[in-house]
Amino acid sequence: MIIFSSENDLAMKCPILLILIFLIAKLACAQEARSTDWQLNTSVLPLPVNKRTEATILGYNTQGMLTTLRQGSNEMVCLADDPKKDGFSVACYHKELEPFMKRGRALKVEGKSAGEVFEIREQEVKSGVLKMPDKATLFVLTGEMVVNSNEIRNQYLRYVIYIPYATSESTGLPDAPQAPGTPWIMDPGTHRAHIMISPPKKK
Repeated sequence: MIIFSSENDLAMKCPILLILIFLIAKLACAQEARSTDWQLNTSVLPLPVNKRTEATILGYNTQGMLTTLRQGSNEMVCLADDPKKDGFSVACYHKELEPFMKRGRALKVEGKSAGEVFEIREQEVKSGVLKMPDKATLFVLTGEMVVNSNEIRNQYLRYVIYIPYATSESTGLPDAPQAPGTPWIMDPGTHRAHIMISPPKKK
């Protein structure tokens, strides 16, 4: 219980109360926005329309733990927006990439840095412990969550094609972007070699 000793105390503490009310409302809105239905509907947005209905969906339960929200029947897996992170980001990828993705998530939970995750998976792929497909596609959609709304503004879709151990020489692609929207190869010569295609952002 909050007890105010005077009108001045009330005047001073009202702004704090208003801020608390706003934050609680914002949190409630975020939790509602990340309901199962919302996750199912938004996680598939990176995919072509004909791939969305049958995709497997990984999302977050009420305890914030990653779980399978829907077991699909096609080749695609979609990862819902993480409610613990700012902004909006969902990804969909070929199911043969799931061991690679799952291992990365597990290492991050262990507290490994991005560099450590890279090195551990590199060694595990080389040793055969971790399997990577010869080629597989990843779609990533980012955007901005609108407060008090389920709307996602400034949506931006980029494309990634994993081709482990490919190089600029083996593909003919540059190892750095040459112009907006043109493909290039990132992390060449490693297990994480992939073609990046990032369309120009809308102004």
